[in-house]
Amino acid sequence: MSGWIPGWPPWLVVFSAALLTALATGLGAIPFLFLREVSARATAYANALAAGLMLGASFGLLESGTGYGDLQVLAGVVLGTVFILVTERWLTARNVEVHDIEGASAHKAILIVVVMTVHSMAEGIAVGASFGGGGTLAAAMTIAITVHNVPEGIAISAVLRGQGVGLLRCAWWSVFSSLPQPLLAVPAFLFVERVTPAQPYAVGFAAGAMIFMVLLELLPEAFEEAPRARIGLVTSLTLIAMILFQRSL
Repeated sequence: MSGWIPGWPPWLVVFSAALLTALATGLGAIPFLFLREVSARATAYANALAAGLMLGASFGLLESGTGYGDLQVLAGVVLGTVFILVTERWLTARNVEVHDIEGASAHKAILIVVVMTVHSMAEGIAVGASFGGGGTLAAAMTIAITVHNVPEGIAISAVLRGQGVGLLRCAWWSVFSSLPQPLLAVPAFLFVERVTPAQPYAVGFAAGAMIFMVLLELLPEAFEEAPRARIGLVTSLTLIAMILFQRSL
């Protein structure tokens, strides 16, 4: 893997890829240069696109992990799902406030940033673990998370702009929510690289967390704002495209 960029150590390649995915979240603020808000339907289609890519990348993770043990991968999937579920419920039960956001929707604005940040932890682990599974999987996962982060940034910016937050601050909070990705990608990669028996657990954890996010949040929100058949079509096509992309590399 270090041959991708001559002279770069593997951990720096992993960190750079994960940092790219984090910075992509800030792109979600760009539409608000021209619009006060992005239509719910447009965001729904963006979420459907991201959902298909993430599912395809998750399947790639699962395939790479099963070579080390099916039960271990399943255990990792369960742990990843439980982690996201418990953490999100814990955050939802608490009232968080930030001084520069006011109004009736302040709690919602902060909650979405916090929840996205927690989700980014799983995404960072997914990126790092995918590099342990080889270059093809790593490229597919990096692309999937990068594309996924743009509508995530749109969602964050839409809520914050509604509270009067400035455009640059919207971009900053969007990127901030994804900072766990580069911070956790390198440890995840080094852990998988040095402790091979842990790889099925790590990739299973990442895949389980991402699949759970898609089924719990991305697709339900998309189905509410756009025709179900169209959302299903977009998700299915991008899922197939991601699987074929991984196979072709």
